[in-house]
Amino acid sequence: MHSYSITGNLVDIFEKRIYPATIYISNGKIVSVDELPGTSDRYILPGFVDAHVHIESSMLVPTAFARLAVIHGTVATVSDPHEIANVCGTQGVQYMIDNSKRTPFKFFFGAPSCVPATTFETAGATLDAYAVEDLLASEDIWYLSEMMNYPGVLNKDREVMAKIAAAKKLNKPVDGHAPGLHGAQATAYASAGISTDHECFTLDEALDKIAAGMNIIIREGSAARNFEALHELISKYPDRVMFCSDDKHPDELVVSHINALVKRALAKGHDLFDILKAASVNPVLHYNLPVGMLRPGDAADFIIVDNTTDFNVLQTYIGGEVVAEKGKTLLPHVNAANINNFNTDMKKPADFVVPASEPETSIRVIEAIEGQLVTNELIVSGKVVDNNLVSDVTNDVLKIAVVNRYAPGQPIAKAFIKNFGLKRGALASTVAHDCHNIIAIGVDDDSLCAAVNALIKAKGGISVAENAKTIHCMPLPVGGLMATDDGYKVAAEYSKIDAKAKQLGTPLKAPFMTLSFMALLVIPALKLSDKGLFDGAKFSFTNVEA
Repeated sequence: MHSYSITGNLVDIFEKRIYPATIYISNGKIVSVDELPGTSDRYILPGFVDAHVHIESSMLVPTAFARLAVIHGTVATVSDPHEIANVCGTQGVQYMIDNSKRTPFKFFFGAPSCVPATTFETAGATLDAYAVEDLLASEDIWYLSEMMNYPGVLNKDREVMAKIAAAKKLNKPVDGHAPGLHGAQATAYASAGISTDHECFTLDEALDKIAAGMNIIIREGSAARNFEALHELISKYPDRVMFCSDDKHPDELVVSHINALVKRALAKGHDLFDILKAASVNPVLHYNLPVGMLRPGDAADFIIVDNTTDFNVLQTYIGGEVVAEKGKTLLPHVNAANINNFNTDMKKPADFVVPASEPETSIRVIEAIEGQLVTNELIVSGKVVDNNLVSDVTNDVLKIAVVNRYAPGQPIAKAFIKNFGLKRGALASTVAHDCHNIIAIGVDDDSLCAAVNALIKAKGGISVAENAKTIHCMPLPVGGLMATDDGYKVAAEYSKIDAKAKQLGTPLKAPFMTLSFMALLVIPALKLSDKGLFDGAKFSFTNVEA
């Protein structure tokens, strides 16, 4: 690679200085930095790092994700391949690693710690402590991914502790996932060796976890949005916070990434250097990543912006290579292979019927909350027609179903949910954290069945049934999670089907993203797996009828 130099106002996060400088680069590394007199009309700063993301949630393979992320100044991600692992096991993790090596973008994958996340659902694979230890031994694996089984940590479950011990032995960080833990429980969880948490939804919770020794990753994704609740931490604990998206749909990734958090933090009045620590330096130091920080000897990973107010990214460099310029990606599209695990039979409307035990009965209802992964449990009067519980469109209590995608002939789990607001039709998706069975919500059984069958025929994707006959389906051939097309094409297709969903009446900002978390049992309070309705607070199954 050739040698060259770049001049601009260097933003030195370590020295907390901004000064004109020329950076000399050779063979992808920074050779020297020379301070200059005068001023410049552009600023050079370290590239942004997403400190926790599931690439699969973008519906893009890593190479396609990279093409979009670099436009916004992102040069690296700390990536948990937990989603594809739940579908395809270690082969899925290797698929992500292999695909990521076909782009200069810096992906740092973890070893998924919870596959499956619980024993209360059916996954496509199991990664026991031996499999996790094998993954951790790989130079392509940088940390132990989020330990979602927090009851297992608190109860010192043998398998859970063996996975954590394997990471400690190899001196690799352990990521956390402990929504709602406070006080002594937060301390006990952290003391197991868990060093981060991205699930805080209140400031008090985050402060308890910081007191316990954890670093807090402030999340602003397509479904869970915690920036408003947690941004005070940027100024109070600048060395203890990072930024992440966790889950980012393709239409939103086209628009922004970590740069949006930087701009919002500036608008809140936080110090520029504290913000850039969270966006760049802290994840690099915490995970010991080989990502450049604008020091001599570092990799030439940096961005050039027009000013420190608007933060418009003019250029993004990775390893000394220009990968984005003036809003356009310079990374090429890479053709990707498919990997999948899908085996179930077509369904009938009768499979979605929920018999009622009484002509009048109360039911437990999942209350979805905009912008959160947590749900509430409601007890309401069920609508009974012909001795069956049905959707109550007037009161926005709709039927939800989860279909096992890994084995034919299994019973369908059914329950009820509020706040999706559909007036007709149904939505379905094979993006259903964490086991990625088929999850669907609808106002009638015919529509539910049609939306589900569209995905069975496609072997994965997202679908909208306007009724039993008018179906829109976006296939996701890679594990039922990701497309192989160019990211802009996927974003456009997703926007179209998202619009179709909203035409059915849902007021949710990201209905498919919200839907995908309604099977996530490790987030309280009430969720639905393919095996039944689950009480996340008691960590056990419960009945639909109250």
